[in-house]
Amino acid sequence: MNLLAINSSILEDYSISRQLMTQFLDYWQRENPKSEMIYRDLNAQTIGHLSSELLQAKQKPINELSPELRRELELSEELITEFLNADELVIGAPMYNFTISTQLKSWIDRILVAGRTFKYTEQGVMGLSGGKRVTIISTRGNHYSSDEVMRAKDFQENYLRTIFNFIGINEIKIIRAEGLHLSESIKKQSMEQAENEIKKAFSDLVN
Repeated sequence: MNLLAINSSILEDYSISRQLMTQFLDYWQRENPKSEMIYRDLNAQTIGHLSSELLQAKQKPINELSPELRRELELSEELITEFLNADELVIGAPMYNFTISTQLKSWIDRILVAGRTFKYTEQGVMGLSGGKRVTIISTRGNHYSSDEVMRAKDFQENYLRTIFNFIGINEIKIIRAEGLHLSESIKKQSMEQAENEIKKAFSDLVN
């Protein structure tokens, strides 16, 4: 089994999603000692946003491209190959201003490629990435799952579900720590709940 681990927090030691990701990876490596894991820190390994130059470069002969555009195309191919080869993904996805980080959006834009992860048909769009399992480690400062009013402001978890469903992935688990900025007691309780969910996820796999 191959795991692709994506960290998208812009914070380092203060990042709750990174702390929970570390716990998840510790459990995963313990249960899958012979499996391969690829780890990407999107804050440390910058992925540029899509541009008109990059989109047009895909239609041009390689010898007509600048060294910079060649490197960008190589990176795009590397990212989508990592994704396609993975059996399982875990994504650390903190909420920033009601949605995901710009770093994670850049990664998503590189892997959503028609003909590779989805395709257009006369019957509509068909996902080509089924059979994978995705775990999303979701962290946010407020409570967004408590009622309909707050859920309507969630463009983080809902967006990620939509993206992965779009490309054919339906096995999606969300491990959530929220209300982290409301008070220290709420933060502690929410983190403990998320940590217990991670532990339970792996104990369920073993039992």
